[in-house]
Amino acid sequence: MVEDKNGSEMLTDAEAELYDRQIRLWGLESQKRLRLAKILFVSLNGFTAEVAKNIILAGVKEVKFLDHKNVSKEDSCSQFLVDRSDINKNRATASLTRAQALNPMVNVTADESNIDEKPDTFFQEFDVVCASECTITQLNKINAACRKYNVKFFAGDVWGQFGFNFADLMTHEYVMEVTVSKKKIGGGGGDPDANGFESIVSNVKKVDTFVPFEKILDAQKLPKRSEDYHLFQIMMNYREKHGKDVHPSERDSEEFLKEAKAIVEEYNLGDTINYLIESDVYAQVSPVCAILGGVMGQEIIKAVSQKEPPNNNLFLFNPSTMCGKVLRLGY
Repeated sequence: MVEDKNGSEMLTDAEAELYDRQIRLWGLESQKRLRLAKILFVSLNGFTAEVAKNIILAGVKEVKFLDHKNVSKEDSCSQFLVDRSDINKNRATASLTRAQALNPMVNVTADESNIDEKPDTFFQEFDVVCASECTITQLNKINAACRKYNVKFFAGDVWGQFGFNFADLMTHEYVMEVTVSKKKIGGGGGDPDANGFESIVSNVKKVDTFVPFEKILDAQKLPKRSEDYHLFQIMMNYREKHGKDVHPSERDSEEFLKEAKAIVEEYNLGDTINYLIESDVYAQVSPVCAILGGVMGQEIIKAVSQKEPPNNNLFLFNPSTMCGKVLRLGY
């Protein structure tokens, strides 16, 4: 980005050439907003690697990876920014080379600190924070800090074939294209096939309000069939209590099944415990990471570009139907 004689930000010729297709897709102003955006990713697993890929290719200004964990054998199977030679190396640092190669115009950096060591003021330098592999307590803390400094907050995870995306954009303004009328056009020459209608599209400004993550954890108003929401509760509650997810080698863990059964009984979910076990929620599955990462990448782009309505507020991917749905919770 460069400044013109009036002090306005402009794309360089190289940027305009690289992002030509995107500019035609969502407009020059939206691309300018993206080129000024700074994005923080908390934890670099298979899911967030997919999100980061989409965001880096979109052409933001800066991306920072924050992760104190090392690459595991499981990471090397689902996180495409690292490989087996990176096992036991820090995930954020090990991901830098491949991430930077995606788009040399984006400044990609790594921070090997633990998220728990960061003060609230750390988050104010970013426009968007995307967190994964965090406990409920950590997500609530990060979300509160983001609200304090008016930073858009996203959270998400993938467990096997199941996953979720959450967004808190506070009060979010965006522009939506609306077809307001159709105008009849004719080709002349008496050819009836040349006649038709031309849509007249208008840009309409909209405002949507979001709630923090803590508001969706015990939602009372749910659709009739909400097994996927309760599966989300089970996975988050287990991580909050134990500080980790269930490892693939622990798929028969009595403690995990006991806690899952407690929620099944509390909400009268019948045979959902079988649904839980059969859905395979014990490791990250790459195709599901790509799906959830694609959805979240799109949502971050919409939030930054202020173009089109965002998902408000919880997106769930159901392993039994292989479909996703958006629930508006906490209101």
